[in-house]
Amino acid sequence: MARIINPILKGFNPDPSIIRTGEDYYIATSTFEWFPGVQIHHSKDLVNWSLIGRALTRSTQLDMKGVPDSCGVWAPCLSHHDGIFYLVYSNVKSFQGVWKDTPNYLVTTNDIRGEWSEPTFISATGFDGSLFHDEDGRKWYTSIQLDHRNIKFFGGIVLQEFDPRSQKLIGSPKLIFEGTSLGKTEGPHLYKKDGYYYLITAEGGTEYGHAVTMARSKNIEGPYEVHPDNPLVTCRDDPDWPLQKTGHADIVQTHEGEWMITFLAGRPLTKLGRCTLGRETVVEQLNWKDGEWPSLCSGNKKPRLNIPISDNPQSTAQNILRDNFDSEELDINWQSLRVPVDPSWISIDSNRNVLVLKGRESLSSTHSQSLIARRVQSFKIEATTKLEFSPTSFQQMAGMVFYYNTKHFHYIYMSRSSGGSNNVLRIASCDNDLFSEPLGEEINIGSGTEVFLRGIFFEDIIQFFYSFDGENWTKAGSELDGSILSDDYIREGGNSYLPAFTGAFVGLCCQDLLGNSRSANFHFFEYKELENEDCN
Repeated sequence: MARIINPILKGFNPDPSIIRTGEDYYIATSTFEWFPGVQIHHSKDLVNWSLIGRALTRSTQLDMKGVPDSCGVWAPCLSHHDGIFYLVYSNVKSFQGVWKDTPNYLVTTNDIRGEWSEPTFISATGFDGSLFHDEDGRKWYTSIQLDHRNIKFFGGIVLQEFDPRSQKLIGSPKLIFEGTSLGKTEGPHLYKKDGYYYLITAEGGTEYGHAVTMARSKNIEGPYEVHPDNPLVTCRDDPDWPLQKTGHADIVQTHEGEWMITFLAGRPLTKLGRCTLGRETVVEQLNWKDGEWPSLCSGNKKPRLNIPISDNPQSTAQNILRDNFDSEELDINWQSLRVPVDPSWISIDSNRNVLVLKGRESLSSTHSQSLIARRVQSFKIEATTKLEFSPTSFQQMAGMVFYYNTKHFHYIYMSRSSGGSNNVLRIASCDNDLFSEPLGEEINIGSGTEVFLRGIFFEDIIQFFYSFDGENWTKAGSELDGSILSDDYIREGGNSYLPAFTGAFVGLCCQDLLGNSRSANFHFFEYKELENEDCN
């Protein structure tokens, strides 16, 4: 018998919003400061999922230049009605201090694999906006209401009608749900079944107290009665369960009539520890009889690691992905930070099959970095590249980086020696905005301009290597703490107010702090999941 293996979307794929059209399933997930915005995965069987695109591909749809870490695109809501796909998303501009700036927009398309429309502004009342298409043709918008008074923050869920003709909200917003005792009520989605409007929300915060709450009403404007066995989903009472932080859910009915619920989860390295892969997407079956409240088919409130299903699909997952830069377009797994990929700073030389990055701002910049990266999606991975670079100053750098945000990364790079007479390799780390060079002395590579770089991320350890022939490898520096590339680490030590919602990436980058756009060439990039191998 076939099985769904959780998580279904590994590595930094939070806030899933799921729909079905015919026998096709689509999930949209949050991307925060990474561009293009909103990942869209597709499946025919709920077992095999493939990334088919991202909805927000133009700066006119998504202007994130300068947004703080873990701001940008939050909690997209994907829906489909009368042949049109709708996507609501927040583009969070600031999230520190008593006031939050959280504009919400709507884009549409007839082809989910194609281009999406220019955005329509909806509201800045809060975030986690969601669009519900009622049976009578009316459309309703829900979101969290931010309340800065007395630093309350979570002000409940508000409802307002959306007019598709004017593309605006009409009437006045109505507070329909203030939440339960779990608190921190957010992530609303509405459904209609058996004469009831069901409201699902995320509560308890997106850490280890996370949960899925459900309420229902005969009237869309309420009052809403809370599920008698609330919460519907949570792992907050079982810290030993391998899937933690379960919450922020969405529901879909399969083409065979079954009900499924998808939500985010984290996989800590240790009990209630750090989740370097970020928040991932899992799924579970629902038992939802007519007129009754739903419950998980797992028999409790926790998702199973393996879910038996009646169909017999075979897993098509690959553990080695190599990009030889032999196409004019970047592989779909790559993303940039905050701004679109643009010929002014990145190109592929089709004659030589190399990726060319023109050096721009530092890894601390929230504006114009020359960096592309992909998600780390396994606890044991190896990344390898060949770098060609001719720096003229210690202020020019290029290499491979394991990156969480502008304040947390580990970077091996080629640069010019302090004396300016030869090229060197260095390692730089940034931990809670404190910069250090744990390698110590520079690795002298003389006049050489080409070097192979490798990074192995083994659970909570990162080890860099270098080679001149791609076969014989030498360790570069000592083992580094990879667990600093996690939400949990950033929130430790009294930093719970800082937004930290993404996950670890590995990527290629180039900096020219002189402003001369010195370029670096990368001949290939290989990402390999090591399974049970070690990192020696």
